[in-house]
Amino acid sequence: MTDLAISTTLSIPAAGRPDGDAASYDAGDAAVRMFIQASLFWCVAGLAMGLWVALLLVAPTFNLGLEWTSFGRVRPIHTTLIVYAFTGNALIGSSFFVAQRTCRTALWGSRELHQLLFGCYQIFVLLAVSGYVMGATQSKEYAEFEWYTDLFLLGVWLLYATILVRTILQRRERHIYVALWFYLSFVIVVGMVHTLNNLAVPVSFTGAKSYPLLSGVQDAMVQWWFGHNIVGFFLTAGVVGMMYYFVPKQAERPVYSYRLSIVHFWSLVFIYIWAGPHHLHYTVLPDWAQTLGMTFSIMLWMPSWGGMINGIMTLSGAWDKLRTDPVLRFLVTSVAFYGMSTFEGPLMAIKPVNALSHYTDWTVGHVHSGALGWVAFMVFGSLYHLVPRLWGRERLYSVGLVSLHFWTASVGILLYIAAMWLGAIGRA
Repeated sequence: MTDLAISTTLSIPAAGRPDGDAASYDAGDAAVRMFIQASLFWCVAGLAMGLWVALLLVAPTFNLGLEWTSFGRVRPIHTTLIVYAFTGNALIGSSFFVAQRTCRTALWGSRELHQLLFGCYQIFVLLAVSGYVMGATQSKEYAEFEWYTDLFLLGVWLLYATILVRTILQRRERHIYVALWFYLSFVIVVGMVHTLNNLAVPVSFTGAKSYPLLSGVQDAMVQWWFGHNIVGFFLTAGVVGMMYYFVPKQAERPVYSYRLSIVHFWSLVFIYIWAGPHHLHYTVLPDWAQTLGMTFSIMLWMPSWGGMINGIMTLSGAWDKLRTDPVLRFLVTSVAFYGMSTFEGPLMAIKPVNALSHYTDWTVGHVHSGALGWVAFMVFGSLYHLVPRLWGRERLYSVGLVSLHFWTASVGILLYIAAMWLGAIGRA
């Protein structure tokens, strides 16, 4: 159900492109189409792995007695497929689409270079997943893949950054639209934290095992500096870039306040990067570092809600479209979940609250309200906006299926989150 309406649209024969500037974007749009299709495929695979993980919690014998299908190996497959494969492919593809349109230029590089990036990114996903199955893991949240996959991803990331930055440098529009600012912060910060968190020494160049350069509390602090900024820049800044392009386009309204979007950007970039220590409250991490993480987390409330208000108020004068446009419903509901998640996150970073919530299912509910409500809904809405334009269709195959997808997903997410909250209250 999740991808039925999008996938069915892709299967209809082409009907020509209405966009007058499409010819100059053909090579870049071909790359965008590949990443969108990969995102849809990995979405189904990632959700299937999530279901498998849930079944293992209920019936541990569901692993069929095999170590390769045990909880400890399947769970990182689920998170990697959702974060890096589903969301990552959508972010790369949408960033190329947005860069071309807002810079009024074709995507830099040849078709072969774009295909190389696409192929290598999918190989990275397969390397990571195959490593988990075989037990080759660093046991670090969101950074489980071993040294050889780390190096491969770094090379792929540098290629992606080169294509995106060179496209922006050759722009024919003097102004860089704010969505690209967020995409660039996503590219730069993710590359930086990935490199520093994965500094390690391989046991041998023919084996998978490595040892990190840091150990103990220093390793934990850098790990959660990385982990929080993967959430902050992969799952937040990149997706905010999608919001600032696709919400105004679908609503056919300008951004409510461009000045507020700039404040949102600089505040998010400056504050988010220091909030990681709140993951280590009441541990051996120095108390000053825990307090610093809590303080910066609380400071995140204002810029995050400023961005949420900016996204919601962009619909000023177009609220009636929510009755008839399920794609816009996806986008706006996503922004609402962004507001809820960015209120809940700083709240849970306050030490007395964290003492009650941290080892309960409240944390699981919080993570999934962000991942499913904010990230997935924004990605789905953006893909529903993109697909007809990229495949030359006048409309989506079935608006009714999109609406069914929206209501089914909304009810499912709310039930999931409510169950986690209630479970947490019972355990607190």
